[in-house]
Amino acid sequence: MRKLLFRRHGALFRCILAVGLGVASGLHAAEEDQVQDSGDDTAAVMELAPLKVTAAGLTEVTEGTGSYTTGAARTATPLNLSPRETPQSISVVTQQRIEDQNLNTVLDVVNNTTGVAVNRYETHRAQFHARGFEINSLMIDNVPTIYEQPWSAGEVFSNLSMYDRVEVVRGANGLMTGAGDPSATINLVHKRASSKELAGSVGLSGGSWNTYGMDADVSGGLNESGSVRGRVALDYNDGDSWIDLMHNRDQTVYATMDVDIGERTVLWFGASHQDSDGDSPMWGGLPVWYSDGSATDYDRSKTTSATWSTWDSVYDNYFLNLEHRFDNGWQARLGYSHGDRDADSYLLYVYGDPSPAMATFPGSYKTETTQDDYSLTFDGPFSLLGRDHDAAFGYVYSNQVFDAQQRPALDGFGGIADFDAYDGDFPEPTWGALQPYEDYEVKQGGLYGAVRFNLADATKLIVGTRISSYEKTASSAVRDMKLDSQITPYIGVVQDLTDNLSAYASYTDIFLPQSERTKEGEFLDPVLGKGAEIGLKGEHFDGLLNTSLAIFRIKQDRLAVATGDTVNGTVMENAYEESEGATSEGFDLEVSGEILPRWNALAGYAQFELEDANGEKINTLYARKTLRLFTTYQFQGALERLTIGGGVNWQSAIYTEAINPVSGQEKIEQGAYSLVNLMARYDITPQLSAQLNANNVLDETYFDVFDAYAALTYGEPANVIASLKYRF
Repeated sequence: MRKLLFRRHGALFRCILAVGLGVASGLHAAEEDQVQDSGDDTAAVMELAPLKVTAAGLTEVTEGTGSYTTGAARTATPLNLSPRETPQSISVVTQQRIEDQNLNTVLDVVNNTTGVAVNRYETHRAQFHARGFEINSLMIDNVPTIYEQPWSAGEVFSNLSMYDRVEVVRGANGLMTGAGDPSATINLVHKRASSKELAGSVGLSGGSWNTYGMDADVSGGLNESGSVRGRVALDYNDGDSWIDLMHNRDQTVYATMDVDIGERTVLWFGASHQDSDGDSPMWGGLPVWYSDGSATDYDRSKTTSATWSTWDSVYDNYFLNLEHRFDNGWQARLGYSHGDRDADSYLLYVYGDPSPAMATFPGSYKTETTQDDYSLTFDGPFSLLGRDHDAAFGYVYSNQVFDAQQRPALDGFGGIADFDAYDGDFPEPTWGALQPYEDYEVKQGGLYGAVRFNLADATKLIVGTRISSYEKTASSAVRDMKLDSQITPYIGVVQDLTDNLSAYASYTDIFLPQSERTKEGEFLDPVLGKGAEIGLKGEHFDGLLNTSLAIFRIKQDRLAVATGDTVNGTVMENAYEESEGATSEGFDLEVSGEILPRWNALAGYAQFELEDANGEKINTLYARKTLRLFTTYQFQGALERLTIGGGVNWQSAIYTEAINPVSGQEKIEQGAYSLVNLMARYDITPQLSAQLNANNVLDETYFDVFDAYAALTYGEPANVIASLKYRF
């Protein structure tokens, strides 16, 4: 193990636990005076699956429920609504699904969630997308956070060991995120220190390509009453890859504490450290054609990397929340989060058409991103005209500073004479000193509110709005942008048709700033993504099974297109004008939860059509149709210790146009394909279980294309991973 857990941040986590113990001793004397109220008031933590009850009120969790669905989510609106009550498409990847499918990263979640998908540039970068548009909205605990995907500081490989669940809302979501595309929002929800008794698990795993892993998750009360609770989660993974030379090491440390201050107030704080080291990663993909125009046919293990190449990233996050529940049922939350994400890389880019020689471009980049997030939210019930209603409002502010530096390569541009025989043996270039490459600062603020009016027993109306500000400053002042009072509306109606079925309709939008300017030098207005959706939602078996069907239309306006002129007559900057953008239309449907006792299932299908203002298909590398299916069944009787499961991830064909060196413009296409995955778990004892996951069992060969550069990246072949888990 090249690095030991806690090496860099051991003092921090020891400090967190010490603070908790100090608070515990301070509160211990007052424990005898705390009296548990009747009804919903409670000073301790108890289970009320799928909710946890704390001093501040109800907190939604999926851990321990064994379910593939959840009772409530806040990613689409600030209101605490069930999936059926939310007038927008939403999927929740629960803790049980994470365990059953052995999902380790955010990338794994996107690959297994309805209506969202991935295009991989190469081994360490990927673009998420939904409904035809890029996903650029990532949240942690309902607050937008760092997402600099093009620079790959590890965002797509964020470890799931610290999260209870992942919520995904499809479509425009400007009410909660501010700026972004009308695609989807991914919300990572932290695990809480919710157990007052000592509980936890330890695990070991091993599998294909010499991979192995270790994990531990321990929580419990730190004082006699359990009013102070702590939790620590550790995760370590190490292994090779199906790609030659490539090796990855990932380690995660997460520590959090919940402290009940009085009967209705909770202080919740914690920190996490994620460290990912990649040896010999690919930068760019494999060439598609030889210089004579014929197609290449490389093995999936072929690499463009070098033995000296590395791509390392570190993400540290610190958060603090204060939650209070008032006597009238209202709740308030004050939150702060700080994130530091650093990446350092020494890379080799190989390009051209092998004949068999190829050109080389060594590159080394160091990036640093810091983000501070502040939030204040209120939500609760109120009465009007003889009926009870719900409201929520709040303010969020974030400040992100990004800095990228480059080490110029002083040599190493000689190329590879025989790429077909290349095995990574390329001399490391001489690197120059770090020098500025790109930097900027982004400040965003948002004041939002939403009200759910109970118009009738079967009719609910949700109205909301957000007023956003956005300011970006960069070293190149010509790219500075500032937007004030950007209005984002939200309206939705839910009509109960039966005790289990509802119909809904909603409209919202989202804005995306753009740095292009007109001929006169004025910045174009932000791109506006408008989303309308209608559908049906069902809640069955007392909420154990949720179903949904959505039909949507998304219109993106004001997209910048080049005019052929330059700004103010200069030759340095192209001028742009607004266009009608693009339109996406389609539908998705999902079934998630317990179909029958001991039978869990997730089945989701989505499809869309995306065209520009001229009726031409765009973003053709985004699969128009996707299917996500996974199910598990626990036997009864003599086989009651055995659980088996399996599923299929299918997507339709994708393609792009690129320049063949002989024939000119030519289509590169990846046909439709299916990935079949299986699992089995056996409970050796009530505490000890063994699990086997087999992925891509039919060994399907498939690839992603890096757009017009005519470079492809293969997906993983068939592989297995076995694990042991002991719970106490």
